[in-house]
Amino acid sequence: MLSRKFLSVAGLLTLLVSAAAARTGEVSIKEWDALTSGSFPHDPAVGTDGSLWYTGLLSNTLGRLDTSTGMIKEYRLRMPDSGPHGLTADRKGNIWFTAKFKAYIGRLNPQTGEVTEYPMPVRSAKDPHSLVFDAKGILWFTVQQGNFVGQLDPQTGMIILKTSPTQDSRPYGIAIDSTGVPFYCELGTNKIGRINPANMKITEYTLPKGARPRRLAIGRNDIIFYTDYQRGYLGALDSKSGKVEEWLSPGGRSSRPYGIAVTPEGAVWFSESGVEPNTIVRFNPGTKHFEIWDVPSGGGVIRNMAVTTDGNIYIACSGANKIGMVRVVH
Repeated sequence: MLSRKFLSVAGLLTLLVSAAAARTGEVSIKEWDALTSGSFPHDPAVGTDGSLWYTGLLSNTLGRLDTSTGMIKEYRLRMPDSGPHGLTADRKGNIWFTAKFKAYIGRLNPQTGEVTEYPMPVRSAKDPHSLVFDAKGILWFTVQQGNFVGQLDPQTGMIILKTSPTQDSRPYGIAIDSTGVPFYCELGTNKIGRINPANMKITEYTLPKGARPRRLAIGRNDIIFYTDYQRGYLGALDSKSGKVEEWLSPGGRSSRPYGIAVTPEGAVWFSESGVEPNTIVRFNPGTKHFEIWDVPSGGGVIRNMAVTTDGNIYIACSGANKIGMVRVVH
């Protein structure tokens, strides 16, 4: 049964329709146990070969899952208690991660197992958080408690930090639009930041009062979809006009929307972490229609999502110690 803390009549109708959709087999959710118990898988990423990579925040490991065979290989990090958190792959197949507990960004060569560490240049940048590559190969990242955003040039190893304009804004999720511009969530306030890649000047967009954007993903026409963790909404920001639209998540105001992604056909996917079991939600920006599926393991909070080239979604279920794939059956 679906458990919800708050439901409007419209939300109940949505859930009834969604429950029927979930039974059609249109979407399947498959999960695998992380190799080490208590790993607390945090972020997933898609390898250049389509494999599912994940960070083991509490086991000090990175893991690679072959979804066709179910085989998992783990790579233990050289620095103890690094706290691997954010995750992404570069074009050469290297895996990059943020070491949240030890203030560095790491690069893993999967062929050799060698890890290169890039320490944060200032002590206050103690917790690098999320990261993403732009089309030029520059790595952009957020530093949550330090209140920074930054860039790392893999060619030189040089790191540049920029303070987020709003004090204690807690930079969190980050994504790049089609023109190469990074946008990031300010979880500590009701704002989304835009970074000028040429000079790192930051422009802030104000969201509705009380909003706390946690993760974001770029949709068609560079619309920025974000999860409002505090108020239970899915939001959409048009950075050209500054216009914001928002829709109450099916689980209601206590649903805690978190990880989010946009698939190639333009569908917006996210997870509700405040309901039991956690859910996977699909939103159609054209029809404004939600569909919803329960996570088989319960989820244990899905903090981020990664999209494969064929439109499947990789997830990491932290409290359940599982990684998974949401597969759309065409």
